[in-house]
Amino acid sequence: MAGALTTWLVASVVGPTIFSDHLRQAGLAHTAEETRHVDEAFASALLISISLALVASVLAAFAVSWYFSRRVQRSIGNVADSASQIVAGRYDARVPDPGLGGEFATLALTYNQLAERLGAIESTRRSMLADLAHEMRTPLATIDAHLEAVEDGVRSLDDETLGVIRGSTRRLRRLAEDMSAVSRAEEEGLDVTRNPVAAAGLAAAAAELARDQFDAEGVLLRTELADAGQVRVDADRIGQVLANLLDNALRHTPTGGTVTLACRRVDRWVEYSVADTGDGVAAEHLPHLFDRFYRADTARDRAHGGSGIGLAIAKALVDAHGGSISVASAGPGHGATFTVRVPSHR
Repeated sequence: MAGALTTWLVASVVGPTIFSDHLRQAGLAHTAEETRHVDEAFASALLISISLALVASVLAAFAVSWYFSRRVQRSIGNVADSASQIVAGRYDARVPDPGLGGEFATLALTYNQLAERLGAIESTRRSMLADLAHEMRTPLATIDAHLEAVEDGVRSLDDETLGVIRGSTRRLRRLAEDMSAVSRAEEEGLDVTRNPVAAAGLAAAAAELARDQFDAEGVLLRTELADAGQVRVDADRIGQVLANLLDNALRHTPTGGTVTLACRRVDRWVEYSVADTGDGVAAEHLPHLFDRFYRADTARDRAHGGSGIGLAIAKALVDAHGGSISVASAGPGHGATFTVRVPSHR
């Protein structure tokens, strides 16, 4: 409307003046009455034609605006409906591409990715709570059963009974410490002090600390440590990562098996690998092994012990150093290889 009013005012002022100048330049003689009549006729024709054109353009603008606003409104309505479904706990709600251009397509795609991520988080939360309850239930039941036996006089409070109770409380304490550690690591709340250290030396120290456990279980621990230079890391934290991986490999490798800890330089990275000849992992479980409490049916079932958080802690610690951790396995019965990469020190 503002554009139409401006056009009408400018045309009514400028148009007749230009028309009169052209008549004078043409040298056509007119009486004053004829000149006035011609000017009025031109002004009238000009204003009427412009007015009709402006009315048509305004109507067209309203129609186009209504069409696009309806499409935008419909798209926003889809987002609002999907958001309402997500609030209600239905995380499978998705927003279709409205076909309004790249920005709206990106908005729909981003929203769908958000919904998918929220669904995955909710699924993980439920699974984590269920597994946490299961982890706590066994030691609590053990403690309760032995205390009840003592109260009923079935058992005496001897060293054996106290040992069972202490073992259960230690398991609960370890579970609490593991939960706290992985939470701090994932929230970048860990105190990481980086210093240049020999890459192969870290692996050698981790192997030496774990060797007695391997000997006790009858599992051969081999090392293949190349001169990989230095890494700038927190030696205690990376040592904890290697210890977790070695402990995981030991728990899933039968007596007579072999676990190999290797270290080498790959471009600007130092790569540590822990390969075992144990249970192996099915392909569908590989992407989830670093999730808290996740257990596969073979390589990570509860019969092997552990809290199910060691690999999650390892991943959080490696991420805090700007590195990466991955796992590969040819399937059940073919062992698994965990690979850790951290930036080398130059």
